[in-house]
Amino acid sequence: MYNQDTIIALSTPSGSGAIGVIRLSGPDAINLTNEVFAGKDLTKQASHTLHFGLIKDQEIIIDEVVAGLYVAPRSYTKENVVEISCHGSNYIIQQILNLLIKKGARAAKPGEFTLRAFLNGAFDLSQAEAVADLIASDSKASHDVALQQMRGGFSSELKELREQLIHFASMIELELDFAEEDVEFANRDQLKALILRLISHISILISSFELGNVLKNGVPIVIAGKPNVGKSTLLNALLNEDRAIVSDIAGTTRDTIEDELNINGIIFRFIDTAGIRDTADIIEAKGVERTLERMKQAKLILYMADALQTPDELEEQLTDLKKIDIPYLAIVNKADLFTDQQKAAFEKQEVLFLSAKEGVGVEELKTSLLEKVNLLSINTSETLVTNIRHVEALKNTEKALANVLNNIDNPVTSDFLAMDIKQALHYLGEITGMVTTDDLLENIFSKFCIGK
Repeated sequence: MYNQDTIIALSTPSGSGAIGVIRLSGPDAINLTNEVFAGKDLTKQASHTLHFGLIKDQEIIIDEVVAGLYVAPRSYTKENVVEISCHGSNYIIQQILNLLIKKGARAAKPGEFTLRAFLNGAFDLSQAEAVADLIASDSKASHDVALQQMRGGFSSELKELREQLIHFASMIELELDFAEEDVEFANRDQLKALILRLISHISILISSFELGNVLKNGVPIVIAGKPNVGKSTLLNALLNEDRAIVSDIAGTTRDTIEDELNINGIIFRFIDTAGIRDTADIIEAKGVERTLERMKQAKLILYMADALQTPDELEEQLTDLKKIDIPYLAIVNKADLFTDQQKAAFEKQEVLFLSAKEGVGVEELKTSLLEKVNLLSINTSETLVTNIRHVEALKNTEKALANVLNNIDNPVTSDFLAMDIKQALHYLGEITGMVTTDDLLENIFSKFCIGK
């Protein structure tokens, strides 16, 4: 599916730094490097060894480097791999890249190293995608989930599901060979019990996508409420910086302002929005419209009121909020202006009191956020589906298995039963890469960074 040439790319971020790592992979990776390397003969060295030397273009010294050797098949790509650690000067890096390309290497495409690892059987497609997720992880939770998938947790579950189905598929195929004898090799009651177990398991995996997607991409939290209740002040207090403009003038925030915060290893994406009110100002009205749109897309809404609003007014606002059918947390801000009697009047609404300006109650709010979205006791060692491609394939598998179940209850010939089982196996195979197309691989690996 690819030319057996040798590819090269910078694997560290571009820009000046202490070192840069240039990676080569392919049958000639060691030979090409040896042609420009002044030091030991790299072609005679053992795998997984490091060698100090010079990179030279004929008699011109480009840099002092360390070359790491990984001899096939004991490498990331299962091909010969060389990693050259040089000084992080852009000039030096480009000189080495150009020199080795002149010698015969080819500039790698995005994700081509990992593509070769997949095609050479180092891991399956779902594990390859987890590599990209691991690189992009920016929290402990997203890191743990990606690492678990990269190490084969998800793949092993899918492999077990496929093996159980393959056994019955082979039995039904055998029935087709003896169609004239009208024999039954696949016990229908056992097959039905298996399909029910598989559907139940797949349903759990599909349901895990909501949590898995949140851990991967962050929890979207919309801060909403009437103008001037302190939404922007709360965003600033949560982020501990002046991210949003704060003013006593109503309608200051006219568009959404978004930023992220890591709470206990979970990324929360806070979205400050325009205050909800009727307004003749066209721009502010557009901001209010966007607020309502973002509220419908949120995982949780932080709905804010302040000391100027009565409990009855807040109750009316929360009644309207419930129509959106998104979980919410009611917050009464500027609690430093309240008397104990005023606070008591709000108790039936189960609100959280805080003073965003003074930073009072902010830590308690963070704990409440974790509780509200049920992220206090997540187990990232469990299999969580985080990829939309995977969840779509699982849904298609579930439909195919439902057809198998229906055909068992309404007896059909073995060839129709075999067809539906093959369809389920096809969709499961799409996840791990047992069933692929060039377009699918191009779409997946083009999203990787160059050098990985």
